[in-house]
Amino acid sequence: MITPVLGQLIGFTLPPGFEMQKEETSGDRYFRGAFLKGETTKNWTQMISISGAKNIDVDPSKNAQFFAANIANSIQKLCPDTFEVKPLGPTTIDKHDAFVAITSCGKVGQDQHSETGMTLTIKGASAIYTVQWAERSPANAENLTIDEGKWKDRLKQMVPFRICPVVAGEKPPYPSCK
Repeated sequence: MITPVLGQLIGFTLPPGFEMQKEETSGDRYFRGAFLKGETTKNWTQMISISGAKNIDVDPSKNAQFFAANIANSIQKLCPDTFEVKPLGPTTIDKHDAFVAITSCGKVGQDQHSETGMTLTIKGASAIYTVQWAERSPANAENLTIDEGKWKDRLKQMVPFRICPVVAGEKPPYPSCK
């Protein structure tokens, strides 16, 4: 799956069983979500999303880990008593700085579900991009134990990740980004 996101093409393998259902662009923000077949944006157990944000602090001294930490801090505010984070570490996607982390909330949202998500943060040329696989389950009063092996396996299901320039006039399936 290759998608134009705020001036660049973002590509990865969408695992079987998922279908794209939601796409939103609002100024300097982009979001596209895929859910398991039969699930909806309001009632899902797993979601894979791509997001992008432009015109944020793209200070060259701030790496992908900095932006991943900001995302984790935002999630922690949603569930300060049941938050857990497991950094998987830095990586490179097509010469772009990237970082992978898993976050988990034992209780979050009005329905008090738990939510665990693996986020790949990529610092692009003019935007920050994320690819996330999130999973919901019943609320848990304690911090959830993050199954690192499960999430590493899910990460492998989505490779290869790609970030490419948009080629003028090129149409899907964007052969320049294969």
